[in-house]
Amino acid sequence: MTMPSAPFGRVLTAMVTPFTADGGLDLEGAQALARHLADHGNDGLVISGTTGESPTMSDSEKADLLRAVVEAVGGRCAVVAGVGTSDTGHSVALARAAAAAGAAGLLLVTPYYNKPPQAGVLAHCAAVADATELPVMLYDIPGRSGIAMESETIVRLAEHPRIVALKDAKLDLEATSWVLKRTDLAYYCGHDPWTLPLLSIGAVGVVGTSTHLTAAGTRELVDAFLAGDVGKARARHEQLLPAYSGIFRTQGTILVKAALRELGLPAGPVRLPLVDATPEQVSVLRADFADAGIALSRGAA
Repeated sequence: MTMPSAPFGRVLTAMVTPFTADGGLDLEGAQALARHLADHGNDGLVISGTTGESPTMSDSEKADLLRAVVEAVGGRCAVVAGVGTSDTGHSVALARAAAAAGAAGLLLVTPYYNKPPQAGVLAHCAAVADATELPVMLYDIPGRSGIAMESETIVRLAEHPRIVALKDAKLDLEATSWVLKRTDLAYYCGHDPWTLPLLSIGAVGVVGTSTHLTAAGTRELVDAFLAGDVGKARARHEQLLPAYSGIFRTQGTILVKAALRELGLPAGPVRLPLVDATPEQVSVLRADFADAGIALSRGAA
């Protein structure tokens, strides 16, 4: 098997943004969490993505967070900055700010809510990719953005020299296969339970949510598959599946922060309109992770 190129590494986590008890940005907590994630199997971190509650963060908070995380782990992890918005000019400005703050790359989600035609998606992504010299990972997640990136749009965007990767949460193996057949884009799974299926058609790794807690096992899954040990990869997939799926029972950010608080790691509350997990939801989360062989208790991280 030819080892596929992975420009940002194999296992990345879309990191939550730790907040203080009063809802402020916890930069020391973010650095501590980033170091923990780097120590536990992550090649890269995506900052100010959806899981990082980017819609509730100011531009200055995003820049401060990025600088803090780059300072903490920039020498060990690829720190990728989320710059996607529904306003092209705003995304361009965020891209330039991210480059100035030391990002290793940009994550660019499909413009959400305003539902542009594919010509608008193409122009939006090209404008952001033109704004800096940083490599760009597109993010196709129609369940959140309201529209999908059509295969032809992705193929055309792949011609841009700085668009090198795509985080795939479309959950359409046929469409993904057609793009992989026609481009050299590095595909990253964007929905944890689909990591193994996407690897099977050519993905190079994962940008995960549960990987705040499952990165080591997920790395074993990815490495085993790429080494040709499909049996071991499947065993890790089946072992971790309760955690992969369970982290999304309520909402990914809500439950990741609940799990991190259980482990005594920096997280803090979520910001409205999200609400913190209830005791009942935390109890189910503990059971899901126990089923995956992961204890959610202080000292277990």
